Amino acid sequence: MRISKIEQSRKKWKTKAKERAAKIRNLRKTAKRLKKKPPQDSLPPSDHEPSRSRPEENAPRISRPQNQGFKVTPEINPLIAHRVLCVIMIIRGITPFRSVPRMLEIFQPLLRWPMPIPHFTSVIHWTLRTGIALFRQVSVWSQPWVALLDCSIDIGTRKALVVLRIPLQALHHKQQAIGLQDCECIGLEIAHGWNGPRVAETLARVFARAGCPVAVLKDGGADLRKGVELFCGRHPEKPIFSIEDVGHYTANLLKAQYAGKKSFTAFLKIVSAGAALIRQTNLAWLMPPKLRAKGRFQGITALALWSHKLLALIARKGKAGSVSDACKARKAFSGLARLRPFLNRFCQVCARVDLFLELLKTKGLNEATHKDAQDLLAKLPARSLLRKGLAAWLEKHILIFRALGQENGCLPVSSDPIESLFGKFKTIIQRNPHAELNRLIYVIPLLCGEHSEAVIHRALHQCSHSEMLSMIEQTVPPTLRQTRKQNLDKSPFSVPKSGDSYVYDSG
Repeated sequence: MRISKIEQSRKKWKTKAKERAAKIRNLRKTAKRLKKKPPQDSLPPSDHEPSRSRPEENAPRISRPQNQGFKVTPEINPLIAHRVLCVIMIIRGITPFRSVPRMLEIFQPLLRWPMPIPHFTSVIHWTLRTGIALFRQVSVWSQPWVALLDCSIDIGTRKALVVLRIPLQALHHKQQAIGLQDCECIGLEIAHGWNGPRVAETLARVFARAGCPVAVLKDGGADLRKGVELFCGRHPEKPIFSIEDVGHYTANLLKAQYAGKKSFTAFLKIVSAGAALIRQTNLAWLMPPKLRAKGRFQGITALALWSHKLLALIARKGKAGSVSDACKARKAFSGLARLRPFLNRFCQVCARVDLFLELLKTKGLNEATHKDAQDLLAKLPARSLLRKGLAAWLEKHILIFRALGQENGCLPVSSDPIESLFGKFKTIIQRNPHAELNRLIYVIPLLCGEHSEAVIHRALHQCSHSEMLSMIEQTVPPTLRQTRKQNLDKSPFSVPKSGDSYVYDSG
């Protein structure tokens, strides 16, 4: 028989086999879907559906317990409401993706209708589709707003630049500190490193789509400062004020005042050595706050408060017993009592600075809080570098507030919302053997603002799975894991595809 006839016969057989397999696959999917479909009695009645008359109208009604859990809005089909519920568990419960199917198995008996338990990868895809749809809906605001931008820490080999939008009147209307529910994510980009020109280019793209803010709130990073300066220089027709975050600015002043002092250096050495001695003992409850190498002075108030309490413990009158906690603490932190005069002054300064930051972070900056902040600074030593620096910061930013002309408003001066955003994002993505920023970066738009069930449902329909894959391919570079799979997981021996024919010469 000729080889051509064999190939033709094999091709016809293969085509019939594919059609038969596709038909069987469709039937199996239909049977599975019908098996999971809830009965009509268990579905909540819609508003437009007429009520059915029952023959026993005069029969006593049996009271049924009301469902206090997740409620399905009328426009959401109960068969697909589990997608919305999975997304809500992620953004409101700050739940890792792998935990959602396990939690659904626990709470499934409390729901009105049987819910299929999805795989965690499906939960990831639904969440990313919702986040991308909300991110694409960013538009221009007519009211004045402030742009809050910051770079994440290095996760793997990449960093993310996030830009949030805050209404200028948010503090005045809320009368308390700004949270993530008051923000909107308008900019999100990933890069291996950020510098001034790259930040300026990103801001140009973000502000071209979302409009121009009246001010930009950022920390004291050189890359962000240079980027904002370059953007303002290239667009002189758009006057934008630059606001420095009060928390980072205060931490830099504390570092400049105390980092080079011998007393503070000796204090850190005693605390570090004592923590190593009690870490795995019965005295571990006395462990000091974590001493971070980077950003140490942003949480220095907790360390000052701990040292004040420790001095009160080891400075009791009388000789302590050899097995008492006070005696063990004295041995572990020997030399701390000699630093008492310095620690007392240090604790007082940290306490007053904490009141200063609490005032401006919760109420913002206006004429009233400006006066209260000046009264707090008056209690610091007159020659203190910290007092002079904070007074200069106050005078600079009260001029910005007056230039904006918002007499009844408040100027936001804290970047705490974006720091909280990064913390929640780390909780959701958990740890990874190849930790890096990947497609899950599109969870960030969901963590900002308040999103109802109907909004999430519409967002899922506005972004399909193929559109999600296309958006991720365009904006997120290949991850380390993908590169590893492409280069190391290739088999050196290729397996021929089904249907290929070979001709062997007989010897």
